[in-house]
Amino acid sequence: MNEIIGKFAREGILIEDNAYFRLKEMDDPATASSEIIVKIKKNGGGKFTLLTSEMLDDLFELTEEIDNPAEIKARGPINVPREREFDFRVITDTSKRSYTSGEIGDMISYFNSRFSCLRDLLKRRPELKSHVPIADLRGGDDAVSIIGIINEIRTTKNNHRMLELEDDTGEITVVVHNENHKLFEKSEKLVRDEVIGVQGAKKGRFVVASEIFHPGVPRIQEKEMDFSVAFISDVHIGSQTFLEDAFTKFVKWINGDFGTEDQMNIAADIKYLVVAGDIVDGIGIYPGQEKELIIRDINEQYEEAARLFGEIRDDIKIVMIPGNHDASRIAEPQPAIPEEYAKPLYSLKNVEFLSNPSMVSLDGIKTLIYHGRSFDDMAMSVNGLSHERSDLIMEELLEKRHLAPIYGERTPLASEIEDHLVIDDVPHILHTGHVHINAYKKYKGIHLINSGTFQSQTEFQKIYNIVPTCGQVPVLNRGVMKLLEFN
Repeated sequence: MNEIIGKFAREGILIEDNAYFRLKEMDDPATASSEIIVKIKKNGGGKFTLLTSEMLDDLFELTEEIDNPAEIKARGPINVPREREFDFRVITDTSKRSYTSGEIGDMISYFNSRFSCLRDLLKRRPELKSHVPIADLRGGDDAVSIIGIINEIRTTKNNHRMLELEDDTGEITVVVHNENHKLFEKSEKLVRDEVIGVQGAKKGRFVVASEIFHPGVPRIQEKEMDFSVAFISDVHIGSQTFLEDAFTKFVKWINGDFGTEDQMNIAADIKYLVVAGDIVDGIGIYPGQEKELIIRDINEQYEEAARLFGEIRDDIKIVMIPGNHDASRIAEPQPAIPEEYAKPLYSLKNVEFLSNPSMVSLDGIKTLIYHGRSFDDMAMSVNGLSHERSDLIMEELLEKRHLAPIYGERTPLASEIEDHLVIDDVPHILHTGHVHINAYKKYKGIHLINSGTFQSQTEFQKIYNIVPTCGQVPVLNRGVMKLLEFN
């Protein structure tokens, strides 16, 4: 119990003896203590200096008059079978596949892996079947096809675009003339370090492009769904701006205790809940963050997360990946949230912990889950892309067949021996978060979903006039997108 006393002391709260002994008798004192600290902060913060037994009574009234807040259980809709058959399969999870040592050789292997994988995809295009290595190009060739990775993009004083393209044999400068309006417009969406195919003519030391190709995605055939999936992200538990009331409404809804008859019918059909990162707000993510936290210990943030997610009925499988606020490494791919920081979460038997990114099969529906950190780079690098329209960013990433193509900018990328952010397998669903703004689009049969947030507007977002969509949960209800609001 010394750990519990220390937990309160770090928040400036002393415990009266009677209150201490009541806490000690609870089944889960650690989880109960975390909840009590949160309630105290929300109901006056610093004015509470001594936790008395009477205050415990008042605080328990705030948690629906349950004697032990750690024992809150959800009833669940009575028409949902408690035993469900899950056809759940992990397709990719890089949590235990990190081999980088940080040496220059690893970086070379990383880019070789990227180039090789995406070149193989591009070679399937009939226009590029006769492509040649850059070193084999000859002057005066009227029609050439090459595949390379973009080292640099620049614009000439005459407003032509120059691409420095490289493969494993050499380098070449590709020119995109501004008179070719359609191609020039297409080239405006190119970014450094992506792999493309080019058709054109060899003119001296240049290739003048007539067409540019992305690896692309084919139109896929839709699969029927006889179940529903809910998608959330960016919960940010531990932040002062975490919207606990909205999240509690969401939990009550998914348990069948809240909503209209139609909404409760949707809730009864939910089989999977996919969480795309930033479960907690984290510690030390940005300067001055501690001033915006209501829970200032990472373990306690995950204890609170376990309490909240633990209230979700256990016949729903929860699939959870980390985001840049979670206690995983910053560089992508991020391994699953470490158990050492989130033991209470790991005690929930219906939660699957996977890497960022990862791909799973939900009863045959291939679902690619990515937090979305690279959206920052794409929004800053490509005209016409923005955080407000992350569906357009997702569309662009699918065409590039890479979740984070730009290396060395805002998105930290680990130089693994293999590039795990290549989109090798085409999903039925791409689920992302990070930008705190809901978005949905169906692109070539693929559901592109960004699930918004359960955090109100932060000080950072106010500076950049970013308006989050709070408490709005997208649900793929037997293949049809529905958006439920819990504000």
